Amino acid sequence: MGTVNVVDTSSVRSNVSEAEWATRVELAACYRLAALEGWTDLTATHISARVPDEDAFLLNPCDLYFEEITASSLVKMDFGRNIVLDNGYHFNPAAYTIHSAVLMGRDNVDCAIHTHTNAGMAISAMKCGLLPITQHALRFYNRVSYHKYEGIALDPNERERLISDIGTNEVMILENHGLLSVGINIGNAFEAMFYLEKSCQSQLDAMRAGTELITPTPEVCEHTAQQYGAYETFHQKDWEAALRKAHRDSPGFDQ
Repeated sequence: MGTVNVVDTSSVRSNVSEAEWATRVELAACYRLAALEGWTDLTATHISARVPDEDAFLLNPCDLYFEEITASSLVKMDFGRNIVLDNGYHFNPAAYTIHSAVLMGRDNVDCAIHTHTNAGMAISAMKCGLLPITQHALRFYNRVSYHKYEGIALDPNERERLISDIGTNEVMILENHGLLSVGINIGNAFEAMFYLEKSCQSQLDAMRAGTELITPTPEVCEHTAQQYGAYETFHQKDWEAALRKAHRDSPGFDQ
């Protein structure tokens, strides 16, 4: 039977800056929230965050479920594929390819979330892609990117195509694969994934009903997308509430 490493929390915390520790805590909370939302796939999929003031980023250890992740267990890597702070855990090579691409290619992105949910994978396999048929989906009207499937993301050369395909958008559908969201901080990336996931779920439900779908006019779609873009204060309150939920329903991530 395999064993899980026990990380010395005090050792990790004493070897990182206060800013990095705060990022570690929020990223660990994001993993716990993803588990609570059901965005998990055994130990696969991943969420990253840039380390403040360093040329490095944090990833989940591939040894743990999302609900087991703590601030101390996160793996610190540089963009040369090296582990910077050894805490005994390993990283997922595909995670490195995807997340290093986004964080290297987008200076305004500090967090990326990748999922393999049932709804996300289903929409990723549809030629129609994400349809603008619900208010949630209209947030991404003409603002969702697509990336062709190339196999498991182990080829570092795929990074160029990943960053080219996502462009300036905050979400991307990885065809035949899953979903990706990015944000200027962890809360923004989490909220973008929340809306994208619900959009995919509602589209599947609507298509399953077998009736003709209503699509708003392009003018209304664009107007709604712009309205979403103006709610930055509202987005921050969402994340503050989400952190309270993580502390309440999945405590211990801040260790």
